[in-house]
Amino acid sequence: MTRLCRILLAAAGLAATGLPAHATLTLCNRTSYVLEAATSALGGGVAEVKGWTRIAPGDCVAARPESLKGRAWFVHARSSIAHGGPARAWGGKHLFCVRNGNFALKRPAGKATCPIDGGFPLGFAAIDIKGHFSWTTALDESPPLPTLQAAQLAGVKRLLRDNGYKVGPLDGKPDKATGAALADFRKKFAPEADNAQLIAILEKRARLHVTPAGLTVCNDGKVPLLVALGQTGHGKKVARGWWTAAPDACAQLQTVPLGTDIMYLLARTRKGETVLSGPQAFCITDAAFEIQYEQARCSDRGYSQAGFAKVEAHGSSGVVLHLGAAAMQRPVQAEMLK
Repeated sequence: MTRLCRILLAAAGLAATGLPAHATLTLCNRTSYVLEAATSALGGGVAEVKGWTRIAPGDCVAARPESLKGRAWFVHARSSIAHGGPARAWGGKHLFCVRNGNFALKRPAGKATCPIDGGFPLGFAAIDIKGHFSWTTALDESPPLPTLQAAQLAGVKRLLRDNGYKVGPLDGKPDKATGAALADFRKKFAPEADNAQLIAILEKRARLHVTPAGLTVCNDGKVPLLVALGQTGHGKKVARGWWTAAPDACAQLQTVPLGTDIMYLLARTRKGETVLSGPQAFCITDAAFEIQYEQARCSDRGYSQAGFAKVEAHGSSGVVLHLGAAAMQRPVQAEMLK
């Protein structure tokens, strides 16, 4: 289950290097996780939501380089899928629509439904900017790390552990085990990297080792993919879509441990080119859908029909599928988590 972590709101004078001098909403990551953040600006009856801003541990990033005054501001952050264990989220009770991959959405305030092309709602936390043109918000974890520098070291430790190394406690203090692990990793993968490059390489390498709980589809190709999920049980079928998997990004179709061993997937490009399919038929539509049915033909209900590929979990609590470009034949690589 997703764990909701608390948000700390800090004044614009938060101690950090490289903070933008012009009007902006700045997000500082004082946690041991690599974070992705989405922000929402609410004003004039319209919500402008943008994401995802990557924030390394110990770093501060200008998420919205614009004047903040005159609008209400909200944030939702989530941990990178490079981290082991359940997904972590920082948010609140205010629902806004988001997409996977880089996005910008304008929606009427209070709109209950999300766009048909892959949008889904997430809970955002309000940020009290106190009427300022600029503001800095620090994202924290529990127990809190004292400084951004401590968060950076704790983040390196967590990523080393995600890469299979044994390290000391996940705090902001150096230790011999972490030093040895870091020296070994640098020698193999990042001999000339600075701190920012090191964390990026650690995160990228960790994605090869870590499989999050649930079902995740990663797009290793160059064009966005639309993904649909089919499931069967008790004589019934259910199909859901579409999730958007942006290039070099991942979409989490399910974030809790899998409750079934067999699932079915369909993946297409926005132009309708099939990347992943199979013999198992499910009903679909071009718009966002959730279709439950028993024996009725898809056409009798006004739906199209498509063949989905079988994916087996083999008792695992998590599966990651890597999908390639549309021209590749059966470009599927599955990783599983016991």
